[in-house]
Amino acid sequence: MATRPLQPDPEEVAARQAVMALCADANRDDLDAAVKALAAPAVEDLRPPETGLVMATGRIGGDGRPFNLGEVSVTRAAIRLPDGASGFAYHLGRDRTKARLAATLDALWQDPARRARVEAALEPAARRADADRRQAARRTAATRVEFLTVARGED
Repeated sequence: MATRPLQPDPEEVAARQAVMALCADANRDDLDAAVKALAAPAVEDLRPPETGLVMATGRIGGDGRPFNLGEVSVTRAAIRLPDGASGFAYHLGRDRTKARLAATLDALWQDPARRARVEAALEPAARRADADRRQAARRTAATRVEFLTVARGED
């Protein structure tokens, strides 16, 4: 008799993606503070943090045909906790310590008993990331130019 693989809960997948995205946006100090607040156990590297290049793509107008924009540095890490839980992380840049911390938080978050504590420990990082986004939006809005087309004709 063939068994079918278990399908992950879509809500849980979305929540994990949100936490992983927050870890990718957060700075190293915020992640380090979160790991220390959780008194995380020592972790074992499944894959030591490593940095490589990834081709970034763009689209003209946001929905046009894709084109290669250029290469960007990406760092990834994979860890295992003593209880066997695995965590993974990818982020733009070359900070290997940040990738390892993010992978640790991912592994801790996957335990339902620790989930609320991990999210609470990441709350300062979420506030800082939100404030950074608002500040970038204000800076961008300050440079916005409204163009007006004026039709000139010969009178």
